[in-house]
Amino acid sequence: MKKYKVGIIGATGMVGQRFILLLCNHPWFDVVLLAASPRSAGKPYYEAVGNKWCMEKPIPDNIKDLVVYNATDDIEIISKQVDFVFCAVDMKKEEIKALEEEYARHECPVVSNNSAHRHTPDVPMVLPELNPEHIEIIPSQRKRLGTKRGFIAVKPNCSLQGYVPALFPLDEKYGVKDVLVCTYQAISGAGKTFDTWPEMIDNVIPFIGGEEEKSEKEPLKIWGKIEGDVIVDAESPKFTAQCLRVPVSNGHMGAVFARFEKKPTKEEMLETWKNYKGRPQILSLPSAPKQFLNYFEEDNRPQTKLDRDLEGGMAISIGRLREDTQYDYKFVCLSHNTLRGAAGGAVLLAELLCAEGYMD
Repeated sequence: MKKYKVGIIGATGMVGQRFILLLCNHPWFDVVLLAASPRSAGKPYYEAVGNKWCMEKPIPDNIKDLVVYNATDDIEIISKQVDFVFCAVDMKKEEIKALEEEYARHECPVVSNNSAHRHTPDVPMVLPELNPEHIEIIPSQRKRLGTKRGFIAVKPNCSLQGYVPALFPLDEKYGVKDVLVCTYQAISGAGKTFDTWPEMIDNVIPFIGGEEEKSEKEPLKIWGKIEGDVIVDAESPKFTAQCLRVPVSNGHMGAVFARFEKKPTKEEMLETWKNYKGRPQILSLPSAPKQFLNYFEEDNRPQTKLDRDLEGGMAISIGRLREDTQYDYKFVCLSHNTLRGAAGGAVLLAELLCAEGYMD
């Protein structure tokens, strides 16, 4: 595999910082360029990020002195220096949509962590183990944009990265019908730490703006099919969600209740999870977990602190599977929201796109 030159747009934010650490020493990708808001532009990265750096490791030596570009004004310059960009900007939705399309029209593919294009019908929203075939819509998107190389691909919301992977493999054989999920989401999902958000200590906030709508609607695009030049959302399963912010640094947990067309046995569910492999595992992509879905037999697992970093934070943890009095089954699941749920999921998507020839 050749080395790709990549840029990070929105490099000073929490997800941008996570991209920097994940891509340090990546076997396929070299970070050659960083971009952010006008107030950061023209400064070396260490100065632009200042005391906002909140990762567990220091800024890599090969990154700290890179001069930051202006994400909006320097698109032409940036596009000529990289093979593609990761995008994690903090802007209004319509501004992000326009920005990402502008990069794509400059023949610079965009792998986005943002939500702006998740429901654009010809933009693939991919969780690589589940719906890798959706990247086949890219030629249709290029036709609309009038590009040869440029396109946008996005990853789904962090909230659904635990329960959707657990349910999706069960659907083909047993037909997932109705799903109720309550998510317990870490403060890093809001771009915060306990230092910057002290009021979250010893507190739970029972509302996260826009999160329940994303948690209910986005799975239907993952379950959707390509028809002509668009991805058409599935009509089922039916999802209902309640999303709470909890005093945890990293890791989103979900309590899931599911009803099936054909009720599986507990053993059949466990066997399905154990044996499931997606396209990233088949291709042995660098960021792919070897065991995607991991079931814990212990009653008190998975635990956020113990299990969120499983396989570099890219694996899904499941536990407490049992029959329910109103639904068929209930279980809990856990994913790392800034790794699998954000930057890590985008890096894995980029690896898939490279392996399948969309970055050439």
